[in-house]
Amino acid sequence: MTTVLRPHAEDQYADELAILAKDDDRPRPPGWRLSPWAVTVYLLGDGDQITPKYVGPRRIVEVAVATLATDRALLLLGVPGTAKTWLSEHLAAAISGDSTLLVQGTAGTAEEAIRYGWNYARLLAEGPSRDALTPSPVMRAMSEGRLARVEELTRMPSDVQDALITVLSEKTLPIPELNEEVQAAKGFNVIATANDRDRGVNDLSSALRRRFNTVVLPVPASAEEEVEIVSRRVAQLGRSLELPDTPAGMEEIRRVVTVFRELRAGVTADGRTKIKSPSGTLSTAEAISVVTSGIALAAHFGDGVLRPADIAGGILGAVVQDPVSDRVVWQEYLEAVVRDRDDWRDFYRACRDAG
Repeated sequence: MTTVLRPHAEDQYADELAILAKDDDRPRPPGWRLSPWAVTVYLLGDGDQITPKYVGPRRIVEVAVATLATDRALLLLGVPGTAKTWLSEHLAAAISGDSTLLVQGTAGTAEEAIRYGWNYARLLAEGPSRDALTPSPVMRAMSEGRLARVEELTRMPSDVQDALITVLSEKTLPIPELNEEVQAAKGFNVIATANDRDRGVNDLSSALRRRFNTVVLPVPASAEEEVEIVSRRVAQLGRSLELPDTPAGMEEIRRVVTVFRELRAGVTADGRTKIKSPSGTLSTAEAISVVTSGIALAAHFGDGVLRPADIAGGILGAVVQDPVSDRVVWQEYLEAVVRDRDDWRDFYRACRDAG
């Protein structure tokens, strides 16, 4: 039996979803597997059997869940790395039991990804028919009363984005070739994610934006919160990737988080020294990637203990996106901030060697 590299949320956390469904006696909107209250518990955890999937303000999760219980679609907005995709996947898993009805937005996404396409062999042989039609994930979600996910909505061209307007306002998807339409079953809704930091972003039209309730996902409010997120996700990824057991390395995780937060903010944690910010976002997701890579290095090529040398290269790659301007920013940060911290001398030497 083949073991998949990344199980879908509804498969990975099937036991937790079953526990919640068994004891969930609260009202459920039509088509929902769990009540809004149970969905929120699934996302935030209960301190016992249910592990937290999202670490952040409870009210944000409550607003997101409540939105999906209405006829308005949900837009998760935030800078890269604020867990938009992660939250979207787990919302779909908890509400519909299926997080796979996904449209990935890119500059090359065509309108067929939102509406429908055709099996051209059957189309030429038989003419337009239901059998020749290839439904999109959105069409399937409408027919089955499930949640559709649209990732990176602002990456799509504007005319493709606007294919959602009729779906969201009328809850129908016309098929003019067949003189038919698909009407949304109860339980259908759309979760979209977007950010306005990356290049190639296409602003949403006012007509489309009005059809979404926008929830802004913030960066972690404190260093401790971000450390918790990074350590938790690194542990989950380590188990999923079957990395050799490596001590948690909390000291190095704190260093990565501190470096990223200071460079994002343009000032040191104590507020005494202003520093330049690089061109990259230095998100929590990138911090998770740096630490996971460091653990793999420590496990396979080190002594099994996460050390500064294991994370220095990853930090350098995350910070220096522009080989000219970002390298200057990084060198200035090392010399003006890192070098003067007595307990960071090993980290300073590792970063200098990596650079």
